[in-house]
This record gives sequence, C-alpha cells and structure tokens, in this order.
Amino acid sequence: MTWVKVCGLRTTDAVSAAVEAGADAIGFVMYEPSPRSVSPEAVSELVALAKGATPVAVTRDAGPDQVMDWVEKSGARAVQPHGRYQMAVGAAAENSGLQVILPTFPGFPPIQHQNWIPMVDNVEPGSGITLDWHDLDYPGMGERWILAGGLSPSNVGEAIAATAAWGVDASSGLESAPGVKDLDLIEAFVRVAKETSAWEQRASETRT
Repeated sequence: MTWVKVCGLRTTDAVSAAVEAGADAIGFVMYEPSPRSVSPEAVSELVALAKGATPVAVTRDAGPDQVMDWVEKSGARAVQPHGRYQMAVGAAAENSGLQVILPTFPGFPPIQHQNWIPMVDNVEPGSGITLDWHDLDYPGMGERWILAGGLSPSNVGEAIAATAAWGVDASSGLESAPGVKDLDLIEAFVRVAKETSAWEQRASETRT
C-alpha cells in the first residue's frame, strides 16, 4: 500500500482530515515566506491530533541547531530539510532518532543513505508544477522513495502507476487557495493513493 504524506497543514480541520483519511505523515512548513508557514508552537497543538501519522518538520535553509530547536518545540518526529544544510540537518535528526526525508530534484543524483528516504520534488517546492514522471530516473532511488511535485487526486493514481513510487506527497494540489486546504481534496488524495497498488505489483514482478 502506498505511503502517503499530506503537507502544508495549518489548521485542526486539515490535520484531522488527513489523519482520518489514513495519511501516514503530515507535514508542517516552518520557513518564511510561505503561505503555508506555521510556527513550531502552533504545530505542537496540531501534533496532538496526529494519532498514528508522523509529524514532519519541513524546513528550508535552516541549520541543524535551529531545526532541532523547532523539532523540540513542535513535537515533530521527522524532518524534511530543503536548501542549504540538508546533510547536517539530516545527521542531527538521525542522531536524535528522527526519520529523515531528503528532497532531491530531477537531474540530480539521489543521495544514497541507508536510513534516509529520498523525495523527488520540484526545485521550488509547493509551486504546484507537475514533474514529468516518465523522465525520472526512479530506478536509481532504491525501493523506498517519495514522489512529490504537482500531485493531486486527479493525477496521483497515474503518477504511481508510471513510477511505482513507494510514497507520494502533496500540498498545493489539495488547496482551494494558497495555504488553504480543501478537506475533500485531502480525503480523495489519500484514498486514491492508498487504492493504487502499482508499487506492490512491480515489487511482486521483480521478486518473481
């Protein structure tokens, strides 16, 4: 079953919609400027609604000390560092027992790390621009990798079928306006992604 992350959450209704739909992870943007930005203190209240979903601190150009301070204040259990200091933030997070999702981009070789999960995204995350799934070198990503970039309920099934991605992540494709999540779109995205079993099918074919 496809692993699913819903990102850019800011309200209790949006978090609850993602969790109730069955999202495996919920992302909180902790950098400015972004219409989805939310403070670590506000995230700490939203994390209380996470239940079994993993709260992810999504950062950009912040060093490890700053990110780990935000993690402590917010209660996040994973980090997704964009921009500078990716490797340093990832190392600090892993040393603290946190999951690490490491963004990479088409044309860049994936960083191989045994415990970190690579995510193929746009150079400008949250832009809503759809990647060319057929042009991705996804076999080089290993078995566990996440596809992001312009995903929505209308295209996530096709994206998983085309790439056999282990996981998917969406933010702007689930909004009625920048930073405003549509609860119906959240539910539909998680449901369609969970119902698409292309990764399991390809894995089975590989084993046989």
